[in-house]
Amino acid sequence: MFAQLPENPADWGILFDWDGVVLDSSVQHKLAFERTAEEEGRALPEGWFKLCFGRTNPTIFGEVLGWTQDPDQLRRLADRKEQIYRDILLAGKPEPLPGVRALLAALAEARVPCAIGTATPRQNIVAAIEALGLEGCFHGAATGDDVTRGKPDPQVFLLAAQALKLPPARCVVIEDATYGIEAALRGGMKALAV
Repeated sequence: MFAQLPENPADWGILFDWDGVVLDSSVQHKLAFERTAEEEGRALPEGWFKLCFGRTNPTIFGEVLGWTQDPDQLRRLADRKEQIYRDILLAGKPEPLPGVRALLAALAEARVPCAIGTATPRQNIVAAIEALGLEGCFHGAATGDDVTRGKPDPQVFLLAAQALKLPPARCVVIEDATYGIEAALRGGMKALAV
């Protein structure tokens, strides 16, 4: 799934957010939340989806939507929503966003190590990498399963930098959400907003 770090790598690396940077999965995530809400017999408030960007599922279900604060219920809701998401994703024929394949190829040629730093659960990343045919393009990942604090806390990017064996100051984060940009900057990294 993940490649070994290149021999004689560049002395800096790239940390990719996932959703909205590598894959436009917004439609699938929105549908998964809607189906979860339908199963739970709950309504979603106006403007809810935009408030979810870059946040972990427990934060979304607990704080953004206010459905529960019970850790067991938050875990159950998150697991169900993500299973629905994977089913939707794998039923389609996903493609990475334009330019992603070319960028990853150019970075590999330049021996620039790449990792993923995302609030997305690891199972989603594994499924999406396989569905997109991007095996071996990344040298590690820090996911929502690896952190206790979501963006704008820099924890996920700090862990991704560790996977590349690089200090944060030698990493550039590619991110599409304001919480992610804030997380990168708070972690002492450069940020490229897309």
